[in-house]
Amino acid sequence: MPLVPLKKKGIKTMKNKNNILSLLISAGLLAASSASIAKEIKFDHAISEAKGLRCGTKTFTAKEAEMKEKHFQTLRSKSPVDVQSMAAGSITIDVYMHVITDTSNNGALSQNTINAQMDVLNDAYAGTPFTFNLVSTDVTANNSWYTAGHGSSAEAAMKAALRQGDASDLNFYTNNMGGGLLGWATFPSDYASDPLNDGVVVLVNTLPGGSAAPYNEGDTATHEVGHWLGLYHTFQGGCRGNGDYVVDTPKERSPAYGCPIGRDTCKGKRAPGLDPVTNFMNYSDDSCMYEFTPGQSDRAVQLSSTYRGL
Repeated sequence: MPLVPLKKKGIKTMKNKNNILSLLISAGLLAASSASIAKEIKFDHAISEAKGLRCGTKTFTAKEAEMKEKHFQTLRSKSPVDVQSMAAGSITIDVYMHVITDTSNNGALSQNTINAQMDVLNDAYAGTPFTFNLVSTDVTANNSWYTAGHGSSAEAAMKAALRQGDASDLNFYTNNMGGGLLGWATFPSDYASDPLNDGVVVLVNTLPGGSAAPYNEGDTATHEVGHWLGLYHTFQGGCRGNGDYVVDTPKERSPAYGCPIGRDTCKGKRAPGLDPVTNFMNYSDDSCMYEFTPGQSDRAVQLSSTYRGL
């Protein structure tokens, strides 16, 4: 693969990132869905930032990350993957969409909204070897699952009942988890020890046209799927050590909120470059996030190939 920035297809400025969504809304394709979603929770950006929340996916300590990396490198050495020879879109991931509502039908999504989310996901990963294919959508009304939080018994029950496929298939759940979270995911290395838990869970209002502004353009899914493929947050490890184990993402002391272009929280010769504010694996607003690096793409392929058989 060529070493060029992997930006969203057709995105030249951050403002242009909303073009597809705006066209869908103006054409009436998302109007009904957006109206129903708007009646649900309003995501509180200020509270989330104050609490340091957005993503519930585990951030590992330096020691934990080092141990996981040693295991990965050992397995990788036994079955190396020629990433450079892989064409864009050459790895197809089947997606099983699980829409969770309450018994009053809050959380319901139109097929247009689900399709728009798939478009956002595929647009974000354009230029990488990954492409996503929606296989099926099911809807379940369950008040407990609708508010299932990260690591809860309700989450475990939901996934045990609904999960489909194997390690190579993406199970995508939408609900109204609350607690200041937008979503969470499992890592590829987690699958062997807990296959039923595998997948991503996202706040329903983060899908395109939802009410969780500034996180309502569908890139929470992009972010969580990045974890599902093996990527860490860009601020993993802070300014020291190996960071997120990707050479071409500059080190970052803490998550970025809003769109602080030009921020530089890690200085010195050992941490060159401005913070990767526009990277999908940060906490920036959806309108600010638009790229993966070639190193992230390569790492995601290596990890998902090693642990998921992709």
